[in-house]
Amino acid sequence: MLNLLSETDKIKEIVKNTNLQHIAIIMDGNRRWAKSKFLPSAAGHKKGVEALRATLKACAKFNVKYLTVYAFSTENWNRPKEEVEFLMSLLANTIKAEVPEFIENDIKLTFIGDRSSLNKDLIKVLEYGEEQTNNCKTLNLQIAFNYGSRMELTNAVKQICEKIKNGELTAQDITEKTISENLYTSNIPDPDLLIRTGGEKRISNYLLWQCAYTEIYVTDTFWPEFDENALAIAITEFNKRSRRFGK
Repeated sequence: MLNLLSETDKIKEIVKNTNLQHIAIIMDGNRRWAKSKFLPSAAGHKKGVEALRATLKACAKFNVKYLTVYAFSTENWNRPKEEVEFLMSLLANTIKAEVPEFIENDIKLTFIGDRSSLNKDLIKVLEYGEEQTNNCKTLNLQIAFNYGSRMELTNAVKQICEKIKNGELTAQDITEKTISENLYTSNIPDPDLLIRTGGEKRISNYLLWQCAYTEIYVTDTFWPEFDENALAIAITEFNKRSRRFGK
């Protein structure tokens, strides 16, 4: 029935039927897409940036408040040096180019992950993006860069231990909320929907704590080909799910 409606009606139908606030995406398939087109990996990563732009616009249409995307994992350092350097450069150049549009579209940008191993110039660009968009409110974009969930949880434990050492907490004070408050995502709700493109069926060390009751949707579509229609299909599938949270 949905496909018989106009585009405007489709959007209204999707928004009306969902209580979805936060989408997390594992943007997988850039290199495989490039290979399928007989192109270098860099072409796939560049095309992936275009897919992110399209997804941001779609999220605004569908009234999604939070979007968290997995851009570079702690394990991705094991990729060829040339590819890693290209990804670092691509991120920096993209942020510099997109910040004005983020401001115009009221998109707040935040980076989650370990910055200590990134070069100083890149860190400055990340901080610039965050500072310039800090007052934006319509859509919150979290980019997980040099992110790994086990590392995040390890760091949270260290922070909690330090608070116990300083007398700010006791072991008996520790609750699930305490742990959540010491994660990179402390200021945003847990994801309602996790989308993985590229067909692989694993979480890949991504938001393990936060996704305890997140609905998971896997599509064979490679990330560079993901667009508004693909997101609409994912949200429509989410709207059919019954979320019982163990009840």
